[in-house]
Amino acid sequence: MRALLVDDDRELARLLRDYLEPHGVSIDHAEDGPGAFERLSQAPLPYDIVLLDVMLPGMNGFEVCRGIRDRLDVPIVMLTARGDDTDRVAGLEIGADDYVPKPFNPRELLARMRAVLRRARPQHSPSERIEVGDLVIDVPAHTASLAGEKLPLTSFELRVLVALARHAGETVTREALARAVLSTGEVYDPSVDRSLDVHVSHLRHKLGDRGREPRRIRTVRGVGYVLVKPPRPRDDKTRP
Repeated sequence: MRALLVDDDRELARLLRDYLEPHGVSIDHAEDGPGAFERLSQAPLPYDIVLLDVMLPGMNGFEVCRGIRDRLDVPIVMLTARGDDTDRVAGLEIGADDYVPKPFNPRELLARMRAVLRRARPQHSPSERIEVGDLVIDVPAHTASLAGEKLPLTSFELRVLVALARHAGETVTREALARAVLSTGEVYDPSVDRSLDVHVSHLRHKLGDRGREPRRIRTVRGVGYVLVKPPRPRDDKTRP
């Protein structure tokens, strides 16, 4: 695994490098947003994951996360000494895959990094393909398309869409959707659930839903969401 640490704390960078490298993680270090963008601009993408501090000089971590998401789909774990729930939800809403408060145990951080990578590259049947009308999801390839056009989804959005598509036409509870973005064995986190509205709103926009009566993803008030299945074509044969 190759990781980019974006943090202005050089001592933390040294400590993480000393701990993670014996576990097969190669760490590069950038001290601010511009430095991170410069490293991430190299082609092909040289990193499997980004560890991103919130309290950075100049651009803060939320701004850097948003900038990375506008360009790339690399998994992001945010690090911060500001551990309140509002910050965590804000990070998830703009595209972070996980959020680890400081101080943290490097062993726990490594476990969280591995969990994020498992979620980003889910192990499913090689032939798993979900079709709901003109919406097609290739689960192993981690891609989705609508009417033949690829959808620019974040990994969080894609996991939510897969959970809805696997039960198209049925209501999926908010808790079930929240669990869909967690790896097996992780504890259900209500803060993830509270960010679902924002992700579903983004999904609706990307699927072409507009206004108060969305055609593709509908809200079941107080319960969850349903991905609407298109009606079957009617048999218009003329009766004798």
